[in-house]
Amino acid sequence: MRLADATTLFRVFIAIVVVYLVLIFFNPYIILLLIIAERIIDALDGFFARYEESKGKLGFWRYVDGAVFGNAAARNEIRKYNAAMQKSAPHGARFDIAGDRAVEYIFWALFTYITLVPLFIFIIVIIRHSFVDALMAGKGTASKIRSRFAQVVYASNAGRFLINVPKVLTFGYLPFVYMYGWPLWVGYVFMALLVFNILLRGAAEVYESFA
Repeated sequence: MRLADATTLFRVFIAIVVVYLVLIFFNPYIILLLIIAERIIDALDGFFARYEESKGKLGFWRYVDGAVFGNAAARNEIRKYNAAMQKSAPHGARFDIAGDRAVEYIFWALFTYITLVPLFIFIIVIIRHSFVDALMAGKGTASKIRSRFAQVVYASNAGRFLINVPKVLTFGYLPFVYMYGWPLWVGYVFMALLVFNILLRGAAEVYESFA
């Protein structure tokens, strides 16, 4: 198994552990740290995939220079490994997305179960992901996105930041509501930001699928 795939499975395992810890009223600060760790690990699996494909030639800072800071030479090197991965591990990108969905569904299901998230929100998320993923499956992933709108909203570093921050805020804050009685309306604000970004990214993916 590739290290990147193992990393994806490990993220799902972390999400399952979070469910257990919330239900036994474990320290919410530890739960928050686990959620942050899961998001950081998600950012690393892309590096692991390309590091393995390069057989150790692509260093971490070289990857960051290209993927985060936009160094042209580093980005071209990353693109070369992206193309190679399409042949050596064609399942990789979809496997990563499947892991993203599993983790997100686990968190939505947990907080719906303990009545902090309205059921209709969970249903909206499921419908959005199901149909958008079906459309994008034939198009490819962020590395193949061509339209400017989708590049900015879905594939850019700013777009990734704007989806990951509300995820951490929402799923990291709700355990404090459940255990410590923190104000639920704050969680609803974070939730609204998250759902808005999920729907916006979905719109970008639908636009890309027909572009």
